[in-house]
Amino acid sequence: MIIHRLDTTLSTNRDARNQPPWHVFVAREQTAGRGRLDHKWLAEAGLNLTFSVVVPALSDVAQSATLPLVAGLAVAQALGPGFTVKWPNDVYFGERKICGILCERDGDKVIVGIGINVNATRFPPEIADRATSLRVVHGREFDLEAVLASVLASFRGLYKKWEQGGFPALLEDFAARDHLKNRQVSVFQTDTDLEPLSGTAMGVTAAGALLVDGQAVFAGEVRF
Repeated sequence: MIIHRLDTTLSTNRDARNQPPWHVFVAREQTAGRGRLDHKWLAEAGLNLTFSVVVPALSDVAQSATLPLVAGLAVAQALGPGFTVKWPNDVYFGERKICGILCERDGDKVIVGIGINVNATRFPPEIADRATSLRVVHGREFDLEAVLASVLASFRGLYKKWEQGGFPALLEDFAARDHLKNRQVSVFQTDTDLEPLSGTAMGVTAAGALLVDGQAVFAGEVRF
């Protein structure tokens, strides 16, 4: 991997456009970061990790759709025991979010944007009751470069396994870190969805769909 380090940028996903596979863009500060459904990603400069990895896009569209789950699993495994993946693109510790992921197609490549709260101890009021960081979890500061290296190594390994065997090759590992299994959930297709699908999350299928009372859901935002 070739790593490009930036001091301040609007978005590392934007910087990664039109770049070759396995180039990584890391920013000390990202001023216009965002997640799925155009949600903002808020982070203090120099305290957290915001980076994007360029990977080859697979010809199998259905398999490509599970890439956010692969990235989430890679982060959870790199961070250690107790970290779980919330379908389709977040990582949690307990009931608090520590990482968000945004995958965007860029021609014959995909840009995997990852934001991880590492050393932050304060969060904006709108997310303070549901956000956490590695420092909060473990009570000590972390070296950003060491966390980045661990996540990239985990992601590269899982990507190869996924590329060869698809999401079924990772399903057992994902199930062990499934944040939603057996929870009562509501799945929203948009922020203004007035009729979300509600029921019990029964796990994630080999195709990457969330099962809600037996019904497969392939896209949406989950609230619980």
